[in-house]
Amino acid sequence: MSAYDAAIIGAGHNGLVCAAYLARAGWRVVVLEAADAPGGAATTAEFSPGFRVPACAHLLHALHPRIVRDLKLARHGYALAASGLATIALAADGRHLRLAEASAPSAIRARSAADAEAWPRLAARLGRMAKALAPFLAQTAPRLGTDSWRDRMTLGRLGLAIRRLGREEAREFLRIVGMNVADLVEETFEDDLVRGAVACDAVLGARLGPRSPGSVFTLLYRIAHQGGRGVALPKGGMGGLTRALADAASRAEIRTRAPVARIVVENDRAVGVALAGGEVVPARLVVSSADPRTTFLDLLGTAHLDTGFVRRVRNVRMNGVAAKLHLALDGLPAVAGLEAGDLGGRLIVAPGVDAIERAFDASKYGEVSAEPLIEAVIPSLHDSGLAPAGKHVLSAIVQYVPYDLAGDWEALREAAMNRAIDRLEGVLPGLRGHVVAAEMLGPRDLERRFRMAGGHWHHGELALDQAFMLRPVPGAAQYATPVAGLYLCGAGGHPGGGVSGLPGFNAARRILATEERP
Repeated sequence: MSAYDAAIIGAGHNGLVCAAYLARAGWRVVVLEAADAPGGAATTAEFSPGFRVPACAHLLHALHPRIVRDLKLARHGYALAASGLATIALAADGRHLRLAEASAPSAIRARSAADAEAWPRLAARLGRMAKALAPFLAQTAPRLGTDSWRDRMTLGRLGLAIRRLGREEAREFLRIVGMNVADLVEETFEDDLVRGAVACDAVLGARLGPRSPGSVFTLLYRIAHQGGRGVALPKGGMGGLTRALADAASRAEIRTRAPVARIVVENDRAVGVALAGGEVVPARLVVSSADPRTTFLDLLGTAHLDTGFVRRVRNVRMNGVAAKLHLALDGLPAVAGLEAGDLGGRLIVAPGVDAIERAFDASKYGEVSAEPLIEAVIPSLHDSGLAPAGKHVLSAIVQYVPYDLAGDWEALREAAMNRAIDRLEGVLPGLRGHVVAAEMLGPRDLERRFRMAGGHWHHGELALDQAFMLRPVPGAAQYATPVAGLYLCGAGGHPGGGVSGLPGFNAARRILATEERP
């Protein structure tokens, strides 16, 4: 008899969500995590004495409310330090743009009256399209060309949701979903800063530029995940959320410092895992929250898979281009053009479509962008426990820093960090003078620290050809894999990355609906 009903590889947020749902259904679950604590890439870490930052993911915009309700996360300590953060598009000339949901048109009017009229129309249209997609994020993606009534029903509901947009809106959806976001914003807006703000959300975290086909799809996907809930900061950083998830999964056994070396297969079925120290943990099922390449090629091994499937896994695009910058600050600069409290918003440096595209161009040739796209937050303005009294931390995504650099990252790290700080200094004059410590993590650092191949925090590019029933690859798009008893529950599966918990939620429901109850 197996010691456990399910052995889950990795205690990132998706692994914890999956464990919580299986355990509350009465399953004997063990979660095996290589790091010292649960959380994966959604943790809070001290990078300088007294200064704590979100180690990788730093904003919460996608956590599904059903997971919060089902797992009663508030009872387990989950709380928000701030919600509904405004996006502040920073400008070198001091004419910063505050894009709060209700007041965005009036803020835009100071730059362009035409754009002020166009903004709510586009926002409403994209919101309706995203709302049609949103219900399918919390469902198993349907397969194509099958006789399964569930798959046919899901496909039918998706088609009906798009049809219900109305003829004109459905036609517009089909026109723009495969477009590049540059074309969309250039036909809608005239101001570069407004265009850049929209384009930023379409490419952030992705190996795409504004002129890359399909970047409108990534924008719609982001809006669908957000579901009108806005951008938030968990109290205690992302680690506050994952601590709550670990507490909600307390019926499961969570073992840290337990790196999995391989998935054990007997008679063509996964029957447990072997740890790096040699211990074998038997289980009826193995559920991996690791990325698809690590799961199939490293932990399982190609001997258990057919050649075509292995080729598809190897062709999944999963080399990241986003780095993480952490700054410890002894104070904050007084910045002309910013209102009180604006530094507590979501700060972006995206001065226009062409500027973002030029930054992307450098990454195509294995170079670090001289003028990167940046998204930054100063979470200590809302959560004083992250820094000593009177001091602050800044957390930023710096894009584009490619995984496949033409040079050595260790030799380039300091220059890349200084470029990013200079970029911030250009829009927040005086910031550099307050920096007392800094840390820059490139994709290769993220790969080592969080064990995600390619350093891509979405576990694979989120694009039209790597989404829904194509994610991560045909043959493993419904969480089950070609090996009996082996499932996926990580961001490499549908609906992808972002701290949503949905891959873990969907995988747990699929397992409970498919496998024999204990």
